[in-house]
Amino acid sequence: MRVSILWSAVVVVVLGAVANHAVAGQANENLGIFEAHTDVGSVLHAGSVQYDAAKKTYTITGSGENMWSTADAFQFVWKKISGDVTLGADISFSTKTGNEHKKAVLMLRQNLEADSIYADIALHASGLTSLQFREERGAVTREIQSNVSAPRRVQIARRGEYVYISVSADGREPKMAGGWLRIPLQGSFYVGLGVCSHDKDVIEKAVFSNVELNQPSPIGAGGPTLYSTLETVDIDSADRRVVYLAQSLFEAPNWMRDGSAFLFNRDGHIERLPVNGGEPQILDAGFANRCNNDHGISPDGTELAISDNSQESHESLVYVVPINGGTPRRLTQNSPSYWHGWSPDGKTLAFVGQRNGDFDVYTIPVIGGQETRLTTAKGLDDGPEYSPDGKYIYFNSERTGHMQIWRMKPDGSEQEQVFSDSFNNWFPHISPDGRWMVFLTYSAEVTGHPPNKDVTLRLMSLADKKITVLAKLFGGQGTINVPSWSADSKRLAFVSYMPIPAESAGNANHK
Repeated sequence: MRVSILWSAVVVVVLGAVANHAVAGQANENLGIFEAHTDVGSVLHAGSVQYDAAKKTYTITGSGENMWSTADAFQFVWKKISGDVTLGADISFSTKTGNEHKKAVLMLRQNLEADSIYADIALHASGLTSLQFREERGAVTREIQSNVSAPRRVQIARRGEYVYISVSADGREPKMAGGWLRIPLQGSFYVGLGVCSHDKDVIEKAVFSNVELNQPSPIGAGGPTLYSTLETVDIDSADRRVVYLAQSLFEAPNWMRDGSAFLFNRDGHIERLPVNGGEPQILDAGFANRCNNDHGISPDGTELAISDNSQESHESLVYVVPINGGTPRRLTQNSPSYWHGWSPDGKTLAFVGQRNGDFDVYTIPVIGGQETRLTTAKGLDDGPEYSPDGKYIYFNSERTGHMQIWRMKPDGSEQEQVFSDSFNNWFPHISPDGRWMVFLTYSAEVTGHPPNKDVTLRLMSLADKKITVLAKLFGGQGTINVPSWSADSKRLAFVSYMPIPAESAGNANHK
C-alpha cells in the first residue's frame, strides 16, 4: 500500500512537470514577437499572457504588490536582445476598477530578478505616465512624470547607453516625452510588456495592441536632433516631472516668486511659461534680443535682471527690465558681465565680470553706480548668489585646482570653502528658507561647464553639510545656471537635454 501511494505521488509529480512544460511550450509558440513570459518577484497569483494573432494583441493578467522601491512584482512577457531597440504599443486596461496605481508597462530589464536594473514607461490606471528606472541593482526606483495624462500610445527606446520615452494622446506617432537617462544595461537584456495589479491580493488585466519592436540602425549623415526639457524635481522624493519639452535649445529656468510661471532663455529672448505647462510667450525686452542664460528675478518680484549681448561690441552687459517687459536699463559699463545674484534687500546685484583676462565676482548698486570687485584669487570665480538672510554670497571657484563651492561675506571678506571633494561643482543656489543648497556636479575630468554631459544635481543640507544626489541627467550648461527654487523650497526647476540620433528604420517586428 505504501509503495502504491509513493508510486502514485511520483506519477503525479512527473505528469505535473510534463503538463507545466507543455503549457510553457505552448506559450512560447503563441507569443508572437516574444519568447516567453514569467512572474517577476513575489506574487500570490500567477499571471498569464494570451496572444491573438488575428487582432495582433497581447492580453496580460498580472498580480504583484508594486513595481517600485527596491523590488518589483509583476507578470512579464519578454524577448532577450542586445543593442538599440524601440518598443511601442497602444495600452488599455480591461476595467476601470482596482487600484488607481495599477500599471501596464513597456520595459527594458537587465535580468528577471526582482531588484534588477531596469527602465520602463508605465501607464497607471489614474492616467499618470512615467519613465520609471532603477540605475543599480537593489537601488530605489525613481521616475520622471510625463506632462501627458492617459496617452493612447506609448513607446520606450534605447540608444547606446541611454533610454527615453515617447507618448501620443491620439494614437498617432508618439512624440518625445523626456528622459534621456544613462541606464547601464550590459550585454543582452530583456525587452517586453508587463502588468502589475498594485494589490497583491488581486489580478488585473491590460491589453497591448499594435505592438512594435524595432531595432534601428544608425546612419552616418547628419547629427542628432536636440530636445530640451524643463523639469521639476521634488527634494523629498527626488521624483521628477516634465513641464515643457521642445525640439530646440532653451536654458536656465527661473521660478516666479508667486509660483505662477517659469522664465527661461531661447534664441536670444526671455520666455515665460505657465507653471502647469502650455505654450511659452516671449517677454518684450526692447533692444535686448541676444539674452544669454544669466537672468533672475528681484526679491519683490517686480523686476528682472538680464545679461544681453546685443549692444556695442556684442559682449554681455547686465540690465534690469520690468518683470512683464519693457525697456532695459543698463547697469554695468564694462563687459563682459554676467548677472547671477540679487541681494535680499533688493539694493545690490552680484555678477561675474571678465576684466584684464580674469573672471571675478563683482557687485553693483541696482540704482546704478560703480562696480566693486570682491574676489582676486587666480582662476575662475563664478555663479555668485546671496543667501536669503543676506549674510553670505555663495559662489564657485577653481582656485584650488578644480571647481569647488565657496562663500564670503557680502563685502568680499572671510572667503571660505564650503566643502571639498574630487568633482567639479558649479552654480550653488540656496533655497528660500535657507536650509538647502543645490549645485551642479561634473566628473573630475570635465573642464569648465560645457553642455551635453552626464551631470548630477546634488543637494546639501546647510545644517549638517550632508550631501545627497537629487537627480542624474544629461545636461550641464543651461541646466541650472541661475536660481530656480520654488518659493516654498520644496521643488527645483532645471533643464535636461536629449540628443536623439539620426537613424534608419532598421528591422521592425509588428505583432
